[in-house]
Amino acid sequence: MASKGYVEARKKLSYHPTFFFPFCNNLAMTTTKCNKEFSIDYMLLKHEKLSFYELIRILFPGGIEKRAFVDCQEGAESNFERRWIIFISILAQKLLQFVAKPLSWFGSAFEMGLNLSSTNGGFGMLLLNCLRGKIQWPDKTSPTFSSICGHLDKRVELDKSIEPGDSKYYAALSMMCAKIAYENKAYIKTTVEDRWKMEFLGSFDFWNDYQDKATTQAFILHDKNVDSDTIVVTFRGTEAFDADAWCTDFDISWYEIPGVGKIHEGFMKALGLQKNLGWPKDIKQDDSHPPVAYYAIRKMLRERLQANGETKFLVTGHSLGAALAILFPAVLALHEETWMLKRLRGVYSFGQPRVGDQKFGEFTTKKLKEHNIPYFRFVYCNDLVPRLPYDDKALMFKHFGTCVYYNSFYEGKIVAEEPNKNYFSPLMAIPKTLNAVWELIRSFIIAHLKGKEYTEGWFLRAYRVLGLIVPGVSAHGPQDYVNSTRLGSDPQLYCFHTKSQHSNNVPESLLGSENSSSLV
Repeated sequence: MASKGYVEARKKLSYHPTFFFPFCNNLAMTTTKCNKEFSIDYMLLKHEKLSFYELIRILFPGGIEKRAFVDCQEGAESNFERRWIIFISILAQKLLQFVAKPLSWFGSAFEMGLNLSSTNGGFGMLLLNCLRGKIQWPDKTSPTFSSICGHLDKRVELDKSIEPGDSKYYAALSMMCAKIAYENKAYIKTTVEDRWKMEFLGSFDFWNDYQDKATTQAFILHDKNVDSDTIVVTFRGTEAFDADAWCTDFDISWYEIPGVGKIHEGFMKALGLQKNLGWPKDIKQDDSHPPVAYYAIRKMLRERLQANGETKFLVTGHSLGAALAILFPAVLALHEETWMLKRLRGVYSFGQPRVGDQKFGEFTTKKLKEHNIPYFRFVYCNDLVPRLPYDDKALMFKHFGTCVYYNSFYEGKIVAEEPNKNYFSPLMAIPKTLNAVWELIRSFIIAHLKGKEYTEGWFLRAYRVLGLIVPGVSAHGPQDYVNSTRLGSDPQLYCFHTKSQHSNNVPESLLGSENSSSLV
């Protein structure tokens, strides 16, 4: 049954005729003209309306609901800690938007340069072909064109030592899916069908109703191995040079959904939140634009699961994709899709930012527990993104689920929360920098220790150097999460959860310290 609060809210909304007519035409208008009565509370930051004067004023007392760049209900709490976090959040978004166009241009040019070099057989051959006038230009739609993530970690094969039925199989498969989700459709299709020998069900660009464009990407495959009849839904994460996507990670805007809790605004919009409607159980698809992620994926899963009573599915993603991975079953639970939840094999998220408040965590945890659905949240070392948005008494974003934490030696343990949970700690500055130095050194020796498939090229090593400047940035890349799922030194963690089929029943003997060091 739907929660009482949700039912009452829907009854209330039925008396507002304008609620059913979208009239927001662009992102800048959404927070000022969209009817937000699908939620019972909200706080929305509008960085596009922030002047330098208003930026400074954030730090001084005064009703934040009166500020042009904040849209919230009257009487919102406005202590200094809260204002400071809003200041940091909106400043980061302003800076990102300021460099958005040159960042996007640089990212496209850099990605093309990497592919130009690889297409011509390396930088030396590229120079030779330039002299010959026989340059081979890469095709962005071809299966050989790689994203920046693909150049950081060129592995595409599954680890043959981890077979279906092994305790680490779904974690390793999920992370490889999350890694190739950054690639184009031809690349993903070729990898899934030719290398993994699985059925490719499609790669999609989904519509964001608030941005009026297709900005959410996902792909779906069907693993029909003897011991694994599983559909894998993979959401793509944040692209390295996409300022809008990084703004979503830094944003602290939220809506409170009746009976569910407060949820990050940007993540809900990416998954399929409808203007003025929130999360109706069903929508009429507008054929003038691509489908919406949540509703289109749910429809495809329904058809596949109904066709075979033995098939199950799992959801995964890295970074932004990880946030969408855990939000997807939460919305299924909101819509009382009980039979589908019973077929959900698990949720595997990697480098996931915080998605909602404690109430949202309790709601989702309860629904996962009811259907024995394991939820593993993987965190590698000092990765910056799982420490966002900020979590303290002045804010409400909280992690939940089983945190499987790996240090820089790929030693894994279950912890209540990743160490240094808010990242910005002066006490951790030196340990994080020393750890970044070790990661750079490790890049030169790991192939000798673990095998040639772990070889790190010049581009990845250059990325490791960035970690010396901003520790935690290079730790967010897919390569260390792939290594963690393959080299993880504590497989009994997975064994226990494979048997128990629920992530909350963790024995004390498997729990690590929340305050354990990142450099072991």
